[in-house]
Amino acid sequence: MEKENTSFGVKEIARRANVSTATVDRVLHNRTGVSEKTKQRINDIIKELDYQPNILASRLASRKIITIAILLPNVSEETDFWEAPLLGIRRAEAEIRQYGVQVISYFFDLNSKESFTENVRLILQGDVHGILLSPSFIEETKQFAAECNERKIPFIFIDSDIPDLHSLSYIGPHLFKSGYVGAKLLTYRLQSNTKVLIINISKEVDNFNYLRIEEGFRSYFSDKNQPNEIVRIDIRETDYQSVARHLTYVFHLNKDIGAAFVTNSRVHTVASFLKNSHRTHVSLIGYDFVKENVGYLESDVIDFLICHRPEEQGYRGVMAFYQTLVTNAPVTRLSYMPIDIVTKENYEFYQN
Repeated sequence: MEKENTSFGVKEIARRANVSTATVDRVLHNRTGVSEKTKQRINDIIKELDYQPNILASRLASRKIITIAILLPNVSEETDFWEAPLLGIRRAEAEIRQYGVQVISYFFDLNSKESFTENVRLILQGDVHGILLSPSFIEETKQFAAECNERKIPFIFIDSDIPDLHSLSYIGPHLFKSGYVGAKLLTYRLQSNTKVLIINISKEVDNFNYLRIEEGFRSYFSDKNQPNEIVRIDIRETDYQSVARHLTYVFHLNKDIGAAFVTNSRVHTVASFLKNSHRTHVSLIGYDFVKENVGYLESDVIDFLICHRPEEQGYRGVMAFYQTLVTNAPVTRLSYMPIDIVTKENYEFYQN
């Protein structure tokens, strides 16, 4: 028996709706010029026919190149964290290149606001249709967002967020809950008469990221009536010698610290200090599945690593632009990643 042909096109939709194919095209691409009543009738027919537009043919016919700019920190000696989102970005790029989408990457120095600003300038000089970035510098990102909103260029944040900047989407961890999980993990062998140390190592210690993580961390101790005193230290110089100097001072003032929580991927720097100063009895938890951290996890200096699948963040970021710029589909404003817990026992099986 011959299979029934269920492939309906724009002409069939137009015939059933008693409109022109141009009107159907306007509805498919969310363009103006169609009454709400007509639009509803066309959409009902599209749903009835289960119509799937040929996106590839449409994009090839238009010959328009969609350019997505990527703005990420450089991989550095301090951390190779940003290798993972870049892998996800490349994977997504390979999938959507056939639709006339190109991805151009820009990299800035995490220790240099000027480097970030200069790359923003270069991006905005070009003809870009969307920008995927990590908002590492608060004020500079606010200026960037204002410029993008004025030019009507959509942008997406990954890994960290700055609310109220009208980004198309944020793809990353639920920061409050991530900090909450960190506190819960930290108490698994914490004695009630010891102090807990929160360590922020960043030139931007007032970053929304770290503040929300710390808020979640402290909330756990409050909710569970944990009696431990929490001590906080902000270290703006990110090299090992500076970190060691600050930690030596805080441990001298607080000899009863039993656990430490680092709010970013630089936990390996603290692990190195604890090992060198023979303080490996201090419980240590931090973020991200990077090789420096894994080494200290394997040697029992770091107890747990909290990970948020950065490769998947990069992939989803590019695909969100594909969704909105190519298929005209809506994008989820907040796309939270899983909060993964990596230990010495399971790290060999973990994929970032």
